[in-house]
Amino acid sequence: MNKNSGQTEANKKWQEKNREYTRYLNSRSAARGFIRNRATINDLKELRSMIDEKEKELNKNNKS
Repeated sequence: MNKNSGQTEANKKWQEKNREYTRYLNSRSAARGFIRNRATINDLKELRSMIDEKEKELNKNNKS
């Protein structure tokens, strides 16, 4: 067993225990990568609109 396989096993175990948070982190990373590396100006305009709507929704829910 090499020294990295223990860490790999620990990572795998953590990811299984924290499946929803792992999914969140993967999605967030993909979104950021898309914005940084692939998004067009039209994509950014659409995303900005979606972000504004989501922000309003979250603010409204937090005030309730």
